[in-house]
Amino acid sequence: MVKEIKFTPIAHIRSGFKEKFGIPRQSGLADTQAEIRFEPEYRAEEALRGLEAYSHIWLLWLFSESVFEPGKWSPTVRPPRLGGNTRMGVFATRSPFRPNPIGLSCVCLKRIDLKTSEGPILYVSGADLLDGTPVFDIKPYLPYVDSIPDAFGGFTENTKDYGLDVDFPQRWREEVSEEEYKTLCQLLRQDPRPSYQNTPERVYGMSYADMEIKFTVDKGLLHICGICRKNI
Repeated sequence: MVKEIKFTPIAHIRSGFKEKFGIPRQSGLADTQAEIRFEPEYRAEEALRGLEAYSHIWLLWLFSESVFEPGKWSPTVRPPRLGGNTRMGVFATRSPFRPNPIGLSCVCLKRIDLKTSEGPILYVSGADLLDGTPVFDIKPYLPYVDSIPDAFGGFTENTKDYGLDVDFPQRWREEVSEEEYKTLCQLLRQDPRPSYQNTPERVYGMSYADMEIKFTVDKGLLHICGICRKNI
């Protein structure tokens, strides 16, 4: 008999993504800033001893907002980058709709603050996680085994270079900082729309941090048509 194991979060993510729309499809595609805040039970400084020597870490986390019913799953999914119509095996994708909704992300560890009122906090960049996402484990990224330059990326080899040109009018450029400008361009270049939506006159809205960004897309060009600061 297999012993039942129950997992509990060791931490939660604090990020600028308050909703799923607009989150990068993979980690490292944009310089998004985030914090890893530990649960009281795991706020032990000694648990992080030596972690500062690593530049990157792996995060194992839960797709907490995906639709998940134990025992119910589909063997195939429709990857957005393939237009939303082509089906691939779920284990050949990183779709959130899995038998067990577990996510894996590699992020850059910027710094560690051990002395806060909430215990140790990890500051990372390149995160692709919704604000509040539960984190189950943290492991160091090891370049000598985790990096395989000759590996082949399956169907993603044909889509990895996909990206939109971003038209960021000066009117809206003046509303953001240099860091926000860089991050927004990286996020929007990835094309947050579902692949099956391609209506040039449609205005889309994406939230990031305290901003609501409005944009249209036509023939590979994303045009920003509004940025509004929200009261948080």
